[in-house]
Amino acid sequence: MKLNDTMMTSNRIKTAYTLAALAIAGFAFNAAAQDAKPVKVFILAGQSNMEGKAPNTLLDHQATDPKTKGLFAHLRKNDQWIVRDDVFIKFLERKGPLTVGYGSPGRTGSELEFGTVMGDYYKEPVLLIKTAWGGKSLAMDFRPPSSGYPSDKELAEKVKAENDRLAKKHKKKDTPPPAITAEEMKARYGHYYREMMKEIDTCLSELPKQFPNCKGQGYEIVGFVWFQGWNDMVNAEYAAQYEKHMANFIRDIRKDLKIPNLPVVIAVMGQNMSKPAEGRMLQVQQAQLAMNDVPEFKGNVKAFRTDVLVDKAAEELYPDWRKDIEKWKLVGGDHAYHYLGSAIWFNRIGHAMGEAMIGLLKQSQSAGK
Repeated sequence: MKLNDTMMTSNRIKTAYTLAALAIAGFAFNAAAQDAKPVKVFILAGQSNMEGKAPNTLLDHQATDPKTKGLFAHLRKNDQWIVRDDVFIKFLERKGPLTVGYGSPGRTGSELEFGTVMGDYYKEPVLLIKTAWGGKSLAMDFRPPSSGYPSDKELAEKVKAENDRLAKKHKKKDTPPPAITAEEMKARYGHYYREMMKEIDTCLSELPKQFPNCKGQGYEIVGFVWFQGWNDMVNAEYAAQYEKHMANFIRDIRKDLKIPNLPVVIAVMGQNMSKPAEGRMLQVQQAQLAMNDVPEFKGNVKAFRTDVLVDKAAEELYPDWRKDIEKWKLVGGDHAYHYLGSAIWFNRIGHAMGEAMIGLLKQSQSAGK
């Protein structure tokens, strides 16, 4: 199938998505099927790769291409993407039954496959709350409360560096350049941690409003998934602190959510693809993998590698993608820092997230017996 034909097919399929979604009035759960059992809630958090970067047009093409359609067959029915009636998602301003398109605008991420795995695992309905913002670090933006603030000296240095940057960008010579205060800089630390918690609290407190037929059903937060790392890797100071902040992050979300042993899955950054990671990328990888060895996290935290799941067809074309863009669009859709925009790679990651989470859930159930 040619890409233009695929694009036309994509438009028809998108119309079908909308009609299917509307058919599930108010994004309603099937009450008869659930017997009013509590909704199983998973939190998905991180930066741009948790948002999801695989173009929907790429999924549409690969789901119909004989070479790749088998990889997506379980996500489709009657030549259309399945719209789940038992798995729902809230991603900032968007909400609805799980299907393609809940990544960045016009894109899909690991939530599609993760939600599918969890929906197949549970008899109860599943809700994914995705709190992801591009370009955010753990050391500053998602900084956990127990990591505290930098020292006054460090804070002053950061304020100076930021004001120097703002002054350099300032173009209007007849007005003073913008500047920030130490308090304003301090407020940036942990801002997106607080936004994440606010988003979770708002969604759950408004659950009957967000999903009307869920009224009186209740919910249970059963897992947390973290997919992040790039903005700490590009900063030497942040990379060196990652292990400390990651451990504090896990402890703090458990404390704030009041779930002491909440299962946590970490998708370890893998933009090195098939090549061994080096430098600060290796440093952040090792910090994430180190969570598997923290005694208090044994059996309730699982970090897994994403580089070993690389889409090798996309990896092979990527170095010279500009030489044949139309060919590239049939396998990828972004740069290496966004996992090549590979639908196959994002789906593999989502599946691995689900398998890791099920492993933790089973260990938790065994420990509770």
